[in-house]
Amino acid sequence: MAEFAAVFRDVVTNVEKVIRGKRDVVELATVCLFAEGHLLVEDVPGLGKTSLARSLAASVNAGCQRIQFTPDLLPADITGTMVYNQRTQEFGFRAGPVFTNIVIGDEINRASPKTQSALLEVMEEGRVTSDGTSYPVPQPFMVVATQNPIDMDGTYSLPEAQLDRFLMRLRMGYPSLDAELEILEGRQVGRAVDDLQPVIRAEDVVARSAQTLAVHVAPNLRRYLVQLVAASRTIPDIVRLGASPRGSIALLRAVQVRAAAHGRVFATPDDAKAVAGAVLAHRLVLSPEAELRRVVAEDVVDEILQSVPSPRRLLGI
Repeated sequence: MAEFAAVFRDVVTNVEKVIRGKRDVVELATVCLFAEGHLLVEDVPGLGKTSLARSLAASVNAGCQRIQFTPDLLPADITGTMVYNQRTQEFGFRAGPVFTNIVIGDEINRASPKTQSALLEVMEEGRVTSDGTSYPVPQPFMVVATQNPIDMDGTYSLPEAQLDRFLMRLRMGYPSLDAELEILEGRQVGRAVDDLQPVIRAEDVVARSAQTLAVHVAPNLRRYLVQLVAASRTIPDIVRLGASPRGSIALLRAVQVRAAAHGRVFATPDDAKAVAGAVLAHRLVLSPEAELRRVVAEDVVDEILQSVPSPRRLLGI
């Protein structure tokens, strides 16, 4: 896995040319890329959500389309529609911007629920169905969406079914003083996302992702992952709806990729603890009482990690 780890570092280093002082966030976003999952970046305005999405896309020599979500956006504006061809006198499918490798959905929660639901099929199955015919999207396929949780005027909350399709949700957070100074220095010399050069090809992303499937996850570590997810469903008065089996699968894939990123052919409990917050928190539906007490889903995941004992010995490695 040393070769995979080197490629992983190249992508992280490339993104960090623009996103300064957020190595943990950048590494998790890169884990999401190689785990063939979708990424939701959520935080207040001005913290680099869109820049992270664009930098990740710029690091891959692949197709990329950006969709600015607005209240008047229609599902056909995303997936495509049937168009009548006067020359052939037949209807044909005109593909929408979702038919690319990396889709950047900016301010995804500003679109109506009907428009948001247009992404459900393609995010889960990698295809779009129109007029009874299914059209596969290119591989790799990744949706990187951003949303602002503060300004709720003119926004629509993402439904649980769609949130569950995102492998990770990340929060940027404010940069440190030194990191913010580096941002200003980079702007002064003209360093921007448009200056980034790709460090990996689209077909290489698919091949490298397949390599991570060979990372060994011991039986008791797999049980530990399932126990973490199951624990999220049994917290009375705090969690109304816990993570689904899709969360277990997402956690497993993220653990394998993180282990490979560190050059290992086996996963450890530390891999699970490092990605659990990003993978599980957005899948939890908190009770109204917990929301009134301002309980944060990430804190609930931290409590689960402390309450579920991790395996002391990994057998079968």
